[in-house]
Amino acid sequence: MVDDERLKQILDAAYACFTRHGVRRTTMDDIARQAGMSRPGVYQYVRNKEDAFRRLAARLLDAALADARSAAQAPGEPVQRLTGVLEAKLGLAVGLWRDSPAHAAELLGVDTRLSAELLDAYNTAMRDVLAGVVAAARPDADAVEVAELLLIFTRGLETDLSDPDAPARRLRHGVALLVAGLDHPDTPLKESS
Repeated sequence: MVDDERLKQILDAAYACFTRHGVRRTTMDDIARQAGMSRPGVYQYVRNKEDAFRRLAARLLDAALADARSAAQAPGEPVQRLTGVLEAKLGLAVGLWRDSPAHAAELLGVDTRLSAELLDAYNTAMRDVLAGVVAAARPDADAVEVAELLLIFTRGLETDLSDPDAPARRLRHGVALLVAGLDHPDTPLKESS
């Protein structure tokens, strides 16, 4: 248990440093100082700055995915549940932007090579959560295709976070439009062969 608390302390410190200085300019000395530990002490829990970044990314993605799964299981109409799932995804990007407008792009993109497989697993899990909501509401729809469209739409909203309230508003409108389209009689619900 003590080890988990120390690792959390180090990852919290890494987040503070990465959002303040950016990943490239942060040093292990910065992380150790922010954590209130010696540099050798920090190395007992993370191998290097890249390992700290990767573990931090895993923690952030896991938290967003847990929130998405909760939203998928919440009572309500499909549009509310789908919006809740995607708000968890969008909230991660908006939170980074709010915490670090100067370094958000770097935190969200430049070092994805350090966490590419984590992001792939996260995106797959997020797609599956969305597809589950769609399939439960509309068994005749191509749930995976709809989920992919929702994710693409949300990724587009994540590209401009200069007005942090706009993406959430646009997300609600977009999901409502897409779900309304599923209910339209002329909407093809399965991909034609």
